Amino acid sequence: MTISPTLFSQISIRIIKEQEAIIGPLAWDEASKVQGLTILSRTTPEVSVIGDPKIVINNLVARYEQLFGRLSRDICREAVVDLTAEIPAEEVPSSLK
Repeated sequence: MTISPTLFSQISIRIIKEQEAIIGPLAWDEASKVQGLTILSRTTPEVSVIGDPKIVINNLVARYEQLFGRLSRDICREAVVDLTAEIPAEEVPSSLK
């Protein structure tokens, strides 16, 4: 089963927006530092995921966890639980399991 790139973009946006609710615009600044993730618009919001989307999302979650601790990883996971439910277990990024 091929997962739509749009779904991984939605997951990325949901994670960023959830972090933004807690830490403000810094969430977007940190996301822009993740290799393979390009912020196309903060207001729309729109992102582009280039490369292996599982790696990009794992790196995004790791970025927030590195800065803000384990709780931030749990927040990311909870923010996208409905989206990851649509993906076969082997396709879910490890950081969201």
